[in-house]
Amino acid sequence: MSDTQQRIDDLVKHNDILLFMKGTASFPQCGFSGRAIQVLKACGVDPKAITTVNVLEDAEIRNGIKDYSNWPTIPQLYVKGEFIGGSDIMMEMYESGELQSMLGTQA
Repeated sequence: MSDTQQRIDDLVKHNDILLFMKGTASFPQCGFSGRAIQVLKACGVDPKAITTVNVLEDAEIRNGIKDYSNWPTIPQLYVKGEFIGGSDIMMEMYESGELQSMLGTQA
């Protein structure tokens, strides 16, 4: 495992709610990342409970996360070490109630 893959793996394993995104939770720098944050907030997740990684600040992470998850786009959500998906999947799961159940929240 490369250093970058190890860094990503450590982040995934040590953060209950982890979002790899463009920008930050308070200043998303793409619409999909912004939507991902809004979906988590709509689920009732405390913004302080979300760990975000701004992939625009680290090209190795930006490229490495795509290999790590075998998923071509960002944002990417991980909950308790499990890859969930991007903003479209998050939205579908939110609408069905599945995401709230997974997060242990009530919307």
